[in-house]
Amino acid sequence: MTGISIVIICKNEAAVIGHTLEKIKGVSDDIIVYDNGSTDETVSIVRQYPVRLEQGPWEGFGRTKNKACALAKHDWILSLDADETPDETLVASLQSFDGAEEKTVYDIRFKNFLGNVHLRFGEWGDDSHIRLFNRKLVLWNEAPVHEELIIPAGVSISKIKGAILHRTMKDIAEYAIKMAHYAELRAGQYFKNNKKASWYKIRVAPTFNFIKYYFFKGGFLDGHEGFVCAKMTAFYTFLKYSRLKEMYKVEEKKSLPHRHIDT
Repeated sequence: MTGISIVIICKNEAAVIGHTLEKIKGVSDDIIVYDNGSTDETVSIVRQYPVRLEQGPWEGFGRTKNKACALAKHDWILSLDADETPDETLVASLQSFDGAEEKTVYDIRFKNFLGNVHLRFGEWGDDSHIRLFNRKLVLWNEAPVHEELIIPAGVSISKIKGAILHRTMKDIAEYAIKMAHYAELRAGQYFKNNKKASWYKIRVAPTFNFIKYYFFKGGFLDGHEGFVCAKMTAFYTFLKYSRLKEMYKVEEKKSLPHRHIDT
């Protein structure tokens, strides 16, 4: 068995971090929780478990994850969020992992939940992410949100048995807050990259995304929760482009010459 470090970044995750640490206890001899200034009970909960608590400033998802990975004992990293836990099959796969293929990253299936409902269809149904990798070859990009791993040429992608259980949001209120936060971060990233908010993106794309995930991808089969997820995706799309347009308006206003009125 090759050593795998489990790395979790978090801030104000008192509602879920205890459950996560309980589920991964004993999976690895090196579990790192990298806290970014929690003001709730997160830190005190983490200290109740046999894990390494590290603390540092929030620098966006990509950069913060790289800093946390650099603190790991092992080169093989399993990157988790505070609301993600491996199922029993994935735990068995990790415990028998030999790490022989250094030039391979592992794509892991996600089972996403809204509350206690497993979302089997729609945007969240057919979901997987690369979360197991060797840090000697692979790192995160520095995107502030929707970060991705930079996969060099010659590194292949493989599957590993098992799934990550993602307790995405406990309720609709938390869902809305997270979508608003991610929309703000994404709009800021687009603004920095000079991406524009077109009429189509603001007025048409949200409706298109709802139709895509609710009807074409079968979100309606998840009942009320499937409807909520499709509507939240539409809301997120509308909000990020509307906020982007607003950022350009603010910038234009700043660039206008100030009129001096003599008295």
